[in-house]
Amino acid sequence: MKIARFSHDDAILFGIVDDTDLVVLSGDPLFAGYEPTGDRVPIADAVILAPVIPRSKIVCVGKNYHDHAAEMGGVAPEEPLLFLKPNTAVIGPGDAIVRPSISDQTEYEGELAVVIGKVAKNVTQADALDHVLGYTIANDVTARDLQRKDGQWSRAKGFDTFCPLGPTISTDFDPSVATIETRVNGEVRQKAPLTDMIHSVEAIIEHASAVFTLLPGDVILTGTPAGVGTFDAGDTVEVEITGLGILRNTVRDAVRPS
Repeated sequence: MKIARFSHDDAILFGIVDDTDLVVLSGDPLFAGYEPTGDRVPIADAVILAPVIPRSKIVCVGKNYHDHAAEMGGVAPEEPLLFLKPNTAVIGPGDAIVRPSISDQTEYEGELAVVIGKVAKNVTQADALDHVLGYTIANDVTARDLQRKDGQWSRAKGFDTFCPLGPTISTDFDPSVATIETRVNGEVRQKAPLTDMIHSVEAIIEHASAVFTLLPGDVILTGTPAGVGTFDAGDTVEVEITGLGILRNTVRDAVRPS
């Protein structure tokens, strides 16, 4: 099942993708379940939004592919390397990534995203997937020059628009048979099977939930493969994962202060 969050007739709604239609749900499935209202909206008549706005946090994992760790000038950590993005960084499919005026090196990082479905604290790997609502696609946009300058990652990864998510949440996705690919203006920049991840989804949930409580709607970004690089205003960045679709965003520059 694929769940969409969308706008139609000035209302924000949730629906299940059914061919070319959206079967409208009575509310957010995180809290209201999957009760249909009886209404259907053609996908062509809807504006697809970010499938979830995290209630509390976006948990990210750094250097979770050996090749990416190497291109960043280091080795992969033995345990998942965690950091956070604010929920104000989230945008949806088709929204513009805004390059901040104080950065000259803004980069894409295509990633698999996991949406938490129920409260998780001190969860074991064996039980981890019981706490997952589903999966979507993310772009962990990074101001790389600020990351190097600051020596930590909060500012570099926390700007508004720096966490595109979408297009939908799939509840029956299998990462073991999927490939991720990132393209800029149609040119492939990243491509890897998700099995190249060092720490699995289950391992990440176990590690993260030992640190802080994961709440329904929280999102986990699982790391990016090698091939990260810059993009410019006017570019189109696409992240595609087999079975999840394509997350497509344009790019523009912020207005520089006069």
